[in-house]
Amino acid sequence: MADHLEASVTLPSDPASVAAARTYVVGTLEEWGLPAEAEVSETVRLIVSELATNAVQHTFGQSPTFTVDLVLDRDEWLRIGVTDSHPRFPKRLPAAVQQDNGRGMVIIRWLTAECGGKVRVRPTREGGKTVFIELPWTPPERPVTPEPAAAVGRSAGRQEPRR
Repeated sequence: MADHLEASVTLPSDPASVAAARTYVVGTLEEWGLPAEAEVSETVRLIVSELATNAVQHTFGQSPTFTVDLVLDRDEWLRIGVTDSHPRFPKRLPAAVQQDNGRGMVIIRWLTAECGGKVRVRPTREGGKTVFIELPWTPPERPVTPEPAAAVGRSAGRQEPRR
């Protein structure tokens, strides 16, 4: 694999873009060798969903778009960041037992920590912010594809019966 891979997509701050962000990230990671059905892929899908939802819901219309960036460094660290143009950093909202929202950052931090990663928030030069995760990357093992039986038979000196 390459020493450094990057991918990026900018989407409108619209609820429909959350699904597009998930699909983009999972598809990119699949191109980089991580099967979509891998457990870590499911975890990343949920984290990206929470990050994108936060970028849409908590910018109060002040960020017309958000950008999802992926960086894979030396097959060691995967970084996924979501950038919006709203200046307010995320904060943990008081979440009542009956409340449906306010737990996104808690979920992101918990899932990231469970994978051995970190969550960071940085301001952008333009006055917005990037919330990103860093996860250790273990290159997926490529399954060994067995040769078809006919090819194995021929390579061992056996001949296939003729019909």
